[in-house]
Formats: sequence, structure tokens, C-alpha cells
Amino acid sequence: MLLTCLQAAILCYVVYASGQTQQPPTVSSNKSPLLTLSTVVAEGAFTELTHESFPSYGVRIKKTAFCDPTVNVYTGYLDVDYGAKHLFFYFFESRRDPTEDDVMMWINGGPGCSSSMGLLMELGPCQIDMEGVSPNGTTWNPYSWNAEANIFFLDQPVGVGFSYAEYGETVETTEDAARNVHAFITIFFETFAEFSGRPLHLAGESYAGKYLPVFASYIYDQNRIANAAGRDAINLQSVLIGNGITDISTLYPGRYEIECGTAALDVPFQTINTCVRMKMALPRCQQAMYDNCIDQFDAIGCNAAVNFCDSELSTGLRASGRNPYDISKPCEGTTGLCYAENTAIAALLNTPSVRTLLGATAPHDFTACSAAVSARFRARLDKWGPPAAEAHVAGLLARGVRVLLYAGTLDWQCNWVANRRWVDALAWPRAEEWARGEWREWAVAGRAAGETKTAGALTFATVRGAGHMMSVPHDKPAEAQAMVSRWLAQQGL
Repeated sequence: MLLTCLQAAILCYVVYASGQTQQPPTVSSNKSPLLTLSTVVAEGAFTELTHESFPSYGVRIKKTAFCDPTVNVYTGYLDVDYGAKHLFFYFFESRRDPTEDDVMMWINGGPGCSSSMGLLMELGPCQIDMEGVSPNGTTWNPYSWNAEANIFFLDQPVGVGFSYAEYGETVETTEDAARNVHAFITIFFETFAEFSGRPLHLAGESYAGKYLPVFASYIYDQNRIANAAGRDAINLQSVLIGNGITDISTLYPGRYEIECGTAALDVPFQTINTCVRMKMALPRCQQAMYDNCIDQFDAIGCNAAVNFCDSELSTGLRASGRNPYDISKPCEGTTGLCYAENTAIAALLNTPSVRTLLGATAPHDFTACSAAVSARFRARLDKWGPPAAEAHVAGLLARGVRVLLYAGTLDWQCNWVANRRWVDALAWPRAEEWARGEWREWAVAGRAAGETKTAGALTFATVRGAGHMMSVPHDKPAEAQAMVSRWLAQQGL
């Protein structure tokens, strides 16, 4: 059943409810956007959205009773390339004021890891029940980030989580993934009146340090095209990156300091012999990375440099049995992710009743991370080759887009030392002000939470006692929520 919504300018939306006998609401043609989420989207059946500016894309969305009974919850798919690829998402309205609060999109890293991990073991409205006492497999999270924001959790690229392809199509680079994310955000914001013009914040962890600067830059550049065409631009306000991998050249020196210095623990945990070997290999690693991955990108040479750095500077940590995402703990669980929660999340989301509740139509079982997606990105050297994500950060800052970089001090994988190194070296308009600035302590409820530094639109914060796997909220939920609350309110930490 179709309803065409004509707009005085050039927009045209086609909205129809598949599987429903109810007529979609009649809307006026002199308003833009024309629809509201609550009046169009029903529980149990998908409502489908299209946009004339994105003819090969569509969005299917339905209301569901999953996870947070206090707010409206929606799940669905972004259909790409005329339905050949499907990206799954969750959307939770704000617990405070969904009609006024900002919108946030959360993306996990990998590449290849599902944002269901962020939802169910980190910052989402509910957490996976590890005690087995909850009848629905989850428990209430009082520190959820939807306390003050409407939040999307997106499984991307295709092949991640409940996202899938019909004919084996793949996405293998961050640039390709950016186009899909932009289309989804545009269709959503331009279709539903209550979110039009609302501030948008892109947030994520780990490989999101590569994803989000490129995604945000693409959105910013596409806004100029939208304005020229008479369409509303996306109100991109900020980017939040937790324990990100942004500049690969600083990663290995940072790992050395975590293992062999006191950047994470009071006493180095690595053996003296291993630290000596790492120190000798580090200059060769950095030179090889610079020559082949940065100064002049050579795919074969860069791959060889990465393999050398990994073999000389990562094997010691793996041999130690420590959790690379929190070096104060041993690696647990049955996967390389070292958290038992990942196995429990997969078991919950593979339950037929839960998949039906979510509307998940993927033909494969849910897994926390896809080795196939990770391998495709690695084959294209997406992590090490261009585009340089740190240069995108500089471009965003120069244009007034706020950037928050935060890191738990116990992470080895994408550690705070590596992130501080590339930020200190970043070439951007207020670099001198950043260099002159001082680090100060920030606190929550009168207790020290970490250190922070700000210049212009850039803020960096450490979180003491937190690790990587969005372990900032996983390990320090009150501190993480306070940090995000202050950021959204544009207050200093």
C-alpha cells in the first residue's frame, strides 16, 4: 500500500508498511519533513522508506519490545544496492526527552565487530545477563548513554552481526562504508520530522578511530551538496572516539610503553628480555612503517612492515596470557576477544524468538566479530594505507566539528599513549594552543576519573582503570556516562 508524499521543493519520499492493512497517515504536502516515527512505524511489521536522492537505498524499520521497556525501541535494515546488501540497526529513544535530545550513532570496530557488543556489554540500555537470573537474558543498565540521547547501534559493513548480502557482495574499505552510513542517516533525518535538524554525534571505539573521521568528513562534504540542492544538511556536531586506532605509526611505540613502562601499571609487566628485544626492534619497525605506509604507500612493502612489527612487538603480550584490552586481567572466554560476554551475547541473539523480535533476517548465525570482514579489510590494507584518518580529524577540527578522544589507561590494543602521540603531532589550526595547554584532572562525584586536555574543538581524556573493549563504560560506567553527558551539554570535563 503506497502513499506518495510531495514536497514543495525536490524531495519525494515513498513510505509503505509491508505486511500491514492499516493505511499510513495522510500528510500535508507543504511541510518538510512530513512524517513522525511514532505515527508511521508499527510493531511487528516493517515500514519501508525510500528517498529520491538515494534510489538504490531503502530503510526498513519496525517497533519492537527489545531491551528497554521505558522508551520506544526500533530495529531494521538499511537496504543497499537495490536490496543486494542489508545493514542491521537498533534505535533507542532517549530516556530523558526524545523530542529534544540529540541523536548519536554508535559503531563498534574490528573491522568486522558488531555494535551489539556496544549495546549489550558496554553503553546500551540493557546488558547481557551473565548470572542467568533474567527471564529475557538482559538486565537494566542505569548508566546507558540513551539517558540523554537517542542512539543508533549500526552493524556495518555488510557481513557484520545481523548484516548480510544476498549475492556475496562485500565492502572492503572505510570509504565505501562511509557512503552507506551517510545514505542511512540522510533518509532517516529527512523522513522523520521530530529528528530533522537535530544535532548528530558519531561515536565508536577501536577501528572507529579509522571509520569515524572518514564518515564524518564524508557527511560534512555531502552537506555542501545537499545545501546546493535545496535539501536540509545533517547537523553534524561532534565525533567521539574511544580507544581508537587512528594513526598506525604511533601504535607500536605506545604498546612498548604499556608493556615495558609505567603508562598502565605501576611496574612493567613484561619480561626484561622481551622489553630489550622490543626496544631494539622498535626503530626498525617505525622506519619501515614510515617508508612503506606513510611517506610513500607501497602495498607489498607496507604489508611486510606490518608483519615485522607484529612479530617483533606483539608476540610478547600474546605469550603473557594477559587480556590485550585490559592488561590488568587474564584473557578469558572462548574467543580471542577475551570476554565471556561475547559468547553469551551470541547465544542470546541466535535464539529464534529473539531474532523474530528483532526482525533479524540474516541467513547466518550471529557472531560478535566476522573474521571474513576483517580479512577483506586487511587484504586492502585499509588500516595502514590511505586515507590518513588523523588528517580527516584535522579537517573536521578546522571546520568547527568537535572531537572527543578518550581512552582507558589499561588498554594495550589501541592504547592511550599511542593516541596521545598522534594528537600531540597533529597539524591543525590550533596546534600551538594545544602544545601550550596543560593536562588537568577530571572527576566524577568528587573522585578522580582521569586526565583531560582541551584546545578549541578538540578534547582528549584518559579514564583511569578502564580498558579498551568500550571497557570505559564496561569498567567505569558512571565515569563514562558523566563524560558523555558533559560532552553533549558542551561543558568541560
